[in-house]
Amino acid sequence: MLFDITPSSMAYEEDVEVTGFGLAPVKGEGKATTYDSEQQGTVTRYTHVAYSLGYIVTKEEIMDNLYQTVSMRRTEALAFSMRQTKENVAANVYNRAFSGTYPGGDGVAMLSASHPTVSGTQSNIITVAADLSEQALEDLCIQIMDAKNSRGLDISLMPKSLHVATANAFEATRILNSPLQNDTANNAINALNDMGSIPKVEVSHYFTDADAWFVRTNAPRGMIGYQRAAIEFTQDNDFDSENAKAKAYERYKFGFTDFRGVFGSAGA
Repeated sequence: MLFDITPSSMAYEEDVEVTGFGLAPVKGEGKATTYDSEQQGTVTRYTHVAYSLGYIVTKEEIMDNLYQTVSMRRTEALAFSMRQTKENVAANVYNRAFSGTYPGGDGVAMLSASHPTVSGTQSNIITVAADLSEQALEDLCIQIMDAKNSRGLDISLMPKSLHVATANAFEATRILNSPLQNDTANNAINALNDMGSIPKVEVSHYFTDADAWFVRTNAPRGMIGYQRAAIEFTQDNDFDSENAKAKAYERYKFGFTDFRGVFGSAGA
């Protein structure tokens, strides 16, 4: 729910931004066509990381006919640990979204007011830091719809989903699903709900900041998860100890290419 997953067959993947062209000028009668040039934007490299964990069933456990019992239990525990590892690795991209220690291809944090482009800096962080509220969501939706591409041209960027920590799960649902304005006595429609501005709420159990909230957009190369090797389980025996060994292995990388893929707030 946090990323668009893409298969990979390389040691690493590089996403290179091509900025495209500006607006077409008027062509005068008998005049030559104006030609523009593409420009290279940011380069984002995804270097795959391997994760592996295993367990051992001892020779004595096997001799005592405990192999099936303990191996089944440990296999389930191993699969659970590998799943939790992946969830935490993916969520950490969002947990570190406001930290310049973990920059993207453009050299700044994932959520920043100073993303460099060929037409000047752009922002994907809410203009005024705010906790999750109806007004803050409306402000961020407007900011998303006003977004421009790297050449400074208007684009039809739209919100796709709201992502919150567990502490905001119920508030987010009330804000988006109430037919009238949330937590007010105003007899006015809830515009977010009426317009279907944000189609769904996703709750992450792995966000570490209870106040932070994020809105994913329809930017095509936003939040990317490259899957280099799907999870695999293998087993073998150790010659010296005669213990049975089992392990799991998976290789992937999560990140972002186009910062317009997500907008958000760290909270007030």
